[in-house]
Amino acid sequence: MKIVVLERSSVGMDVSIDVFNELGEVTAYNNTLYDDIAERVKDADIIVANKSPLNERTLKDAPNVKLICEFATGYDNVDVNYCKSRGIGVCNVRNYSTEMVAQHTFAMALFLCEKLRHYDDYVKSGKYAAQERFSNFDIPFYELNGKTWGIIGMGNIGRKVAEIAKAFGCRVIFYSVTGNSTVTDYERVDFDTVLSESDFLSIHCPLSDLTRNLLDESEISKMKKTAYLINVARGPIVNEEALYDALLNDRIAGAGLDVLTKEPIARDSLLQRIQDSGRLIITPHLAWASVEARERCVQMNYDNIKAFLEGRVLNRIDLEI
Repeated sequence: MKIVVLERSSVGMDVSIDVFNELGEVTAYNNTLYDDIAERVKDADIIVANKSPLNERTLKDAPNVKLICEFATGYDNVDVNYCKSRGIGVCNVRNYSTEMVAQHTFAMALFLCEKLRHYDDYVKSGKYAAQERFSNFDIPFYELNGKTWGIIGMGNIGRKVAEIAKAFGCRVIFYSVTGNSTVTDYERVDFDTVLSESDFLSIHCPLSDLTRNLLDESEISKMKKTAYLINVARGPIVNEEALYDALLNDRIAGAGLDVLTKEPIARDSLLQRIQDSGRLIITPHLAWASVEARERCVQMNYDNIKAFLEGRVLNRIDLEI
């Protein structure tokens, strides 16, 4: 089997993919531009990718492809219907980064609500050393205990966030975008309620026609002025212009973003103008990327390929759609 890895660097060069050598002849590229995909996969039996578009244009001259594996849970880069028409299997990896994404959700929330940037700067600037009293708390901050934590998307990550929020003493409410959630451990509410009652609102739903621009100007205006918005799902779920306007005019207390509409961030993004990390913290789509999570991602891809070669079904998206 000829295995072509199109985006080796997407799991980090510090994480080995040598395990794939047990399954076939491996050719790995650190990154692959769109115009190079067709040439690189033309002789492949199995493709491992992440963001590289895999569709009729890039696959039509690759007659041997039998399986596409994703270094990710999301698979919007793959035209699954075209692959089904060709008999090409498509696999993703699931739940490999649940713990890390949940951890990052709270890292951003606590950074914002405890004003940690301000107080760290206060000490490092020499102001703390120059004062007479032992403590300083010139900007108020509050406990999570007793607050309402709202969740949009109660999948595996949403449930983990709910579990942690409850441990902090939060009341947990959630909104199901599709209306199909079977979760009964937490209070399910309508969209307006999750917007208006949440002190912290975190997003953990997939990007779809239902969720694109889910939080626009009218929705953000329903949030508390003291609320914090955390998006670790997909950038286009939140309208960035509306968020910028809300932050600029103090309509919400702050936001933490690990995902953006355009990645890397556009040089002319309005969000670049907000340099106050006490109001807005942006991380470069890394919530999923602990060493442990990336190692699990590689191992689960190995498991998917091995199962396919052995005639077993494992994480097959094409059989579910």
